[in-house]
Amino acid sequence: MPAGLLIVVSVVGLIAALTDAASIGHAAHGVKATDCYSEIYCTGELLKTVQLAGIFNDSKKFVDLHQLNDPEITLSNFRSLMNETGKKPTRSQVARYVEENFSSSNELLNWTLPDWTENPSILKRIHETKYREWARALNGVWKELARKINPEVAKHPERHSLIYVQNGFIVPGGRFKEFYYWDSYWVIEGLLLSDMYQTARGMIDNFLYMVKKYGFIPNGGRIYYLMRSQPPLIHLMVSRYLEFTGDYDYLSTIIPTLEKEFAFWQTERMIEVKKDGRTYKMGHYVVNSPRPRPESYREDYEMAQQLPEKSRNFFYNNIKAGAESGWDFSYRWCITNNRSEMPNLLNISTQYIIPVDLNAILQQNARLLSEFHTTLGNRAKSQYYLKIASQLQMAIDNVLWDDKEKVWFDYDVKTKEHRRMFYPSNLAPLYTRSYNYIQREYYALSAVAYLKSQNIDSFFGGTPTSLNQTGEQWDFPNAWPPLQSFIVMGLYWTGVKEAMDFSHELAFRWLGSNYIGYMQTGHMFEKYDAIRPGQGGGGGEYLVQTGFGWTNGVILEFLNTFPSIKVRKVAYEGDTDMEIVE
Repeated sequence: MPAGLLIVVSVVGLIAALTDAASIGHAAHGVKATDCYSEIYCTGELLKTVQLAGIFNDSKKFVDLHQLNDPEITLSNFRSLMNETGKKPTRSQVARYVEENFSSSNELLNWTLPDWTENPSILKRIHETKYREWARALNGVWKELARKINPEVAKHPERHSLIYVQNGFIVPGGRFKEFYYWDSYWVIEGLLLSDMYQTARGMIDNFLYMVKKYGFIPNGGRIYYLMRSQPPLIHLMVSRYLEFTGDYDYLSTIIPTLEKEFAFWQTERMIEVKKDGRTYKMGHYVVNSPRPRPESYREDYEMAQQLPEKSRNFFYNNIKAGAESGWDFSYRWCITNNRSEMPNLLNISTQYIIPVDLNAILQQNARLLSEFHTTLGNRAKSQYYLKIASQLQMAIDNVLWDDKEKVWFDYDVKTKEHRRMFYPSNLAPLYTRSYNYIQREYYALSAVAYLKSQNIDSFFGGTPTSLNQTGEQWDFPNAWPPLQSFIVMGLYWTGVKEAMDFSHELAFRWLGSNYIGYMQTGHMFEKYDAIRPGQGGGGGEYLVQTGFGWTNGVILEFLNTFPSIKVRKVAYEGDTDMEIVE
């Protein structure tokens, strides 16, 4: 394999960095993932009783309701219900209790975007008239997804699962009425391309507020997400914001908070991985919260009943760790005891898997922190984070890279083997540029050869999330927007012609699939079917949702990158009137 990324640190700089690192590391201690112990929204008999009564088809519905009274009264009324019914209330009695004590109104207010413009500059760059009008329509969707939290939530936070933040934001859409961590990177990308710098900065500030309040950024803006995070993209959000605005005064005010978020991952989500006689510190998804996810309580509880009681806490922790990955769910996180056994979610073992994408993102984050500090003139801290980036790069090169397949794979710390299944995340180091750029041609051509060996060029609805049809929404045949971005932009940024051409082809198919769906339904979906262009994906715990924040952002990203793509009519699977792009 080619030599790994070489980073040379001067002796003087290293000494200064290590001196300064003592204060950074010391500050990082005590950064702990919070858990949610609310007896209403997160743990206890009230939650269990309501969720197992099945009064809502979607478990998320209940934990998104707010209380009409303070928690003491809510709990007192529940205890009265249990006493009156011998702790066995009927479904209708539970429904009546919920109706009398909870409401769904007025938490979120529609918000008028302060910097929205009808003709953002991206429209001038798009050559194709149909796509230009499509982009104009998607720019209008931002107004439909704009929300601000009612000030009443700030007055009585104890009555709500919603976490109050001051600035307005863009929600994903559908059942997702709060903001989410990794979704928001592509939302912010789309906002920046739509000339909405103020709104983008406000969303970044909301996340930084979370770091200050909790020590990390939770999965989403609800207290029942406080036991887990999501792929850590805040540093990339800031980097993109700076590219568009050059607002380095802002960077100087937020850099301590960015360091604090990085420290959380370094102290709470790293594990020692031993390979070929060396030990590496690498990231993994791991959660310590041994009970069902509040927003999917019934689903988790019922599945756990199929396991021996001693195995249930491990299941609960690892189902939450799978959700922390953003891939909820995929058999990517399942490990069986023997290779002949078919996996299912009962085998979920997320904490034992070293993910390619997470470690690539962490390597990029360390590199970005180094660059930020260089810009701000902080030499010692720049060297400190450069050293971490170098260590993570060595781990990616030596643990995740597979010389045989010439691609990166997740690593199983139990079997000490690569997990040689196809996932778009296998190519995440191209997206984060976590490879030796001098040898980019090698990596680029290897990536194209790998994708073609997996027949990825045979899918016209987008690159599927896996090649395993499991019924889970993060598996075949579903194709998800962020993973298209990983592959398309990763290939494109290598600057190697063959990779850029293949990147163009994949973008061509994704744009075409999304455009077909939009023209047929008037909606953008959170995920698509890789084998039926334009159709929303399926599987998982809920129906496909429309809106959709990150989908819109990725479309704008691709149209900005490939502004000359044209619309043409082609035939596939016998349909002669289907429009896709060239």
